[in-house]
Amino acid sequence: MGTVGSGVLNIIKKNNGKIEQTSGQTIVVKKALVRNPQKYQEFAEKVSLTTDFNEILSDPEIKIVTEVMGGLHPAKEYISGALSAGKNVVTANKDLMAVFGSELIKLAQDNHCDLMYDASVAGGIPILRTLSDSYVGDHILEIQGIMNGTTNYILLQMDEKGLSYAAALKRAQELGFAEADPTNDVTGDVTGKDAAYKMILLCQFAFGVHIKLSDFSVQGINHLQGFDLQQAKKLGYTIKLIGIAKKIADQLFIEVAPCLLSNDALMANIKNEIMLCKL
Repeated sequence: MGTVGSGVLNIIKKNNGKIEQTSGQTIVVKKALVRNPQKYQEFAEKVSLTTDFNEILSDPEIKIVTEVMGGLHPAKEYISGALSAGKNVVTANKDLMAVFGSELIKLAQDNHCDLMYDASVAGGIPILRTLSDSYVGDHILEIQGIMNGTTNYILLQMDEKGLSYAAALKRAQELGFAEADPTNDVTGDVTGKDAAYKMILLCQFAFGVHIKLSDFSVQGINHLQGFDLQQAKKLGYTIKLIGIAKKIADQLFIEVAPCLLSNDALMANIKNEIMLCKL
């Protein structure tokens, strides 16, 4: 029931009428797994709070489990348990799917369950479903994009507001774009790891290859300073953290790194916590 989890609950509650009209199904959010129920009492009237995942596994009424906690463990164990119990799973966990995706997909198939992970890459842009459905017969040559909204927001604050990296990160945390604990989500964001996991998943769908984090170069924004952005601006450029996968002479080049973009380029003008992916 953090930023993402509470957002999922509110969206389902707000749009349930439309969901029922278009699908013929009514979604009831029955239980939410939390560490400290007292911290989330504001949601107690909307959903039953529990600290025991077995309550979810053993409940025959629960057909779908949504995982938005992030990280590899215990998310992997929770998803594995849900699939083994015959429950469908929806996850936004790109780290998990990039590392253990093949194993979890097989587990879902073995138990005749759905494992849906469109939200793991650019949740607001159905890029994975588009690649698997609309572009399955096409020959894709390149994927390029701003893969992480948090870093995009931080870079904008440093560039346009003149904030230091630390001040921009703090503001992102206060606004909920970045986790309050910088050892969790933020480290992956600013070191490029978050974007790299998304590139791994995109490459699976676009090029049919299975790669690891150690197979390509990954650089983040954590070493950038205000001076770097100021110098780029003087030369007519904007710095963005870009993920790229490109076929070159029957080989695949993949990289995540800060890049200089001309100020009139499309991606140079993507502002705040917004992501963009183009084929």
